[in-house]
Amino acid sequence: MGTYDFVSCENNAEVLDRIIEAYGFSSKIMLAEHFNMAASSLSGRYKRSIFPADMVIRCMHETGANLEWLAFGTGHPFDHEKVDILKLPNHRLVDGNLKQSGHIMFDKVMLTNGALLPSDPVSIQEDKDYYVIDRKFADVFDGKWLVDIEGKISIRELTRIPIKRVRVTGAGIPFDCDLSDLTVLGRVIKEIKDY
Repeated sequence: MGTYDFVSCENNAEVLDRIIEAYGFSSKIMLAEHFNMAASSLSGRYKRSIFPADMVIRCMHETGANLEWLAFGTGHPFDHEKVDILKLPNHRLVDGNLKQSGHIMFDKVMLTNGALLPSDPVSIQEDKDYYVIDRKFADVFDGKWLVDIEGKISIRELTRIPIKRVRVTGAGIPFDCDLSDLTVLGRVIKEIKDY
């Protein structure tokens, strides 16, 4: 049986950091959870000078990240990234509060429907559903919106009614109020439901 000399990898921490970036995670613990490993195991991978080939291959498969960029830090993270992919900050909506949750990538074709791309997009995850929100808007009109009602954030259906009032539906009992009683944070431009 032959012996093999595995060349040590002095920059394995940089490779692991690029894997975190490719997934859009905001912390090392998120990477450990994704790979179903203990935080101490990931910490060991950062300290040892061994190339994390298994993690690189899985990351390439799951995210479409470029091997050259993952392994060496050269080139672009994703092929044709500027043309096809829109990387959005993702937030989880939990108990009326937004919690930062890394990034999410969408094919731009999913968001346009023949219209322009959103000016200030963000992704909101509520349970297993995702909403793409455009935080830049000129006026409030009928449709789904991300709103803050008395300090609690939610996705609600707003319907304009005369004299600068809106009917608010979508969770609990529908009600009418002045538009100024709400803080409108953004317009829902895309829903992705998990059935």
